[in-house]
Amino acid sequence: MTTKNTRISPYLLLLAASLLARLSYQMARSPVLPRFARELNASPEAIGLIVAASTITGICFKLPAGSLSDVLGRKRLMLLASLFFAVPPFLYMLITDPEQLLVLRFIHGFATAVFSPVSAAAVADLYRSNRGERLGWFQTMSDLGGAIGPLVGGFVLFSLGTFSSTYFLVGLIGLLPIFVISRIPDKAPSRPEPGAPSRVRKFVTGIGQVLTHGSLLLTSTTEAAVYFGFGILAGFLPLYLQDAGYNDAQIGLVLGVQLVTTLIAKPFAGRVSDRVGHKPTILFGVLLCAFVLPLLVQTHLLVLLCLLSGLYGFGMAVVTPSTAALAADMAREGNMGAALGVLGTIRDIGEAGGSIIAGFIIAQASYGASFLIGGVVMVANALLFAITAPTPRHG
Repeated sequence: MTTKNTRISPYLLLLAASLLARLSYQMARSPVLPRFARELNASPEAIGLIVAASTITGICFKLPAGSLSDVLGRKRLMLLASLFFAVPPFLYMLITDPEQLLVLRFIHGFATAVFSPVSAAAVADLYRSNRGERLGWFQTMSDLGGAIGPLVGGFVLFSLGTFSSTYFLVGLIGLLPIFVISRIPDKAPSRPEPGAPSRVRKFVTGIGQVLTHGSLLLTSTTEAAVYFGFGILAGFLPLYLQDAGYNDAQIGLVLGVQLVTTLIAKPFAGRVSDRVGHKPTILFGVLLCAFVLPLLVQTHLLVLLCLLSGLYGFGMAVVTPSTAALAADMAREGNMGAALGVLGTIRDIGEAGGSIIAGFIIAQASYGASFLIGGVVMVANALLFAITAPTPRHG
């Protein structure tokens, strides 16, 4: 193991890298990306696919990326991810049709597909006794970058007036994580000794172990159930509110309350999880989200909508650092990255599935039916998790 002297702790460097990476990534995504796609004369169906392309990349590659970091080391994989944050934004300036944009979005998606599980594993490597709180702060910084990114992206596009200038600035910001991550001490695994399993075999074995770890998969699907509900909320609550007569500012307020509550509550919820146990904390958060989600489309009162939105955000804040910490606690020696990779993969499937399934239900029934089914999915997962998931000795 080799280390480099640094005046800043590795944890603070990881927080800064996460903030900058998500800031750059979300600047490129919303609201700039849909408008750019429309400028290229993309159809509504094509725009939907273009927006979802990076999520599909995450579903396919988060697990392999996490497992590969167990073999090659976290820093190497984070530097690789940083290249995907830095280089693709400059290529947007060369795009001339929707098909090219779709391909580039798949490529750009490798940035978060690699960085998210690997950086979370790097944080989990640093801490054992207070993982929930540390992962909570880490997720908050990432979410903060994700919240600021669309605001900055929209303002830059409005101010500069061209997509090329906007994406050029995105690329410049995307270069910053490279310099931050380069200062993190390198703890790359040593080369296998003669007779020991090769790196390829260790990589494949790591994936196999997490995919057959029942408790880990159950924890992942429980978190995915909350994101299933969030996919419904994010995709269709704005439309419900618009149909109810609310203006864009009021809709933004309702959704903003959820986001701000999640940002503020995550570190403190993680601290509570470290003290009372991850399993009961997760159950509380999932059941809270399950109770709140159907109620969001049963009222037209703005104050009550903001309260319910904030409660859903609080439920998410309770669940996500706890599931990450529990998954890390469950990981076998040398499989931390793979464990958090499978957690992220299943989470993305849940979020994407929520919006897709809700669309079909709303088309055939109503908003109420769709949001109610989201709540039922969460309750069912919570019950299964409560009955079958073991309570680890730590958390």
